[in-house]
Amino acid sequence: MPITRCFLLASSLARLIEKERGGHRVTEGYFPDQPGRSTFVRVEDGIGSLILVRHVSGEPVEEPTALPRNQTEALLDLAPGGLAYRRIQLSLGTRRVQVCRFTAPGSLDLVAAEFDRDEHARDFQPLDWFGPKVTDETAYQNRSLALAGWPETPEVDLTDAALNSLLDSLEDRSGARRRPQQRTWIKERAAS
Repeated sequence: MPITRCFLLASSLARLIEKERGGHRVTEGYFPDQPGRSTFVRVEDGIGSLILVRHVSGEPVEEPTALPRNQTEALLDLAPGGLAYRRIQLSLGTRRVQVCRFTAPGSLDLVAAEFDRDEHARDFQPLDWFGPKVTDETAYQNRSLALAGWPETPEVDLTDAALNSLLDSLEDRSGARRRPQQRTWIKERAAS
């Protein structure tokens, strides 16, 4: 089971990522928890599914079942809590990263990095364009967002370092760095 680390993301950077990479729309509806399990429905890329989440040894295990789109939409109408977002997949070297741009019932931008091994997750150094870490805050999990509402979210600052880091990531130059004089020349050229 992959290990995920979640971070807030500046909305202007999320908009840039969406413009560059697109993504696809996801709608989810959540039902109240039951002892030892929870249930939600999802429509992603026009495909509907009902997902049972069982808690085995303290870890959630998802068991999806395909549903016809009309049945999924009927369940979405019945769900007490729901949300909609655009999921954008990125590859940063060998790392899988996804950006989620939540649009309903409020707006929020998150970035999540996935790891196959716990030691890789522990050793991970977030890129400059990642905002504050929210991995351990249940208020930022989809179920909580849908059923409890939006948390008080701090504004994520946009810095030159964050923008340059993101541009390098989008251009697949995560390990490559421009020389400082080259950046200065580019900035001077842009100012004139």
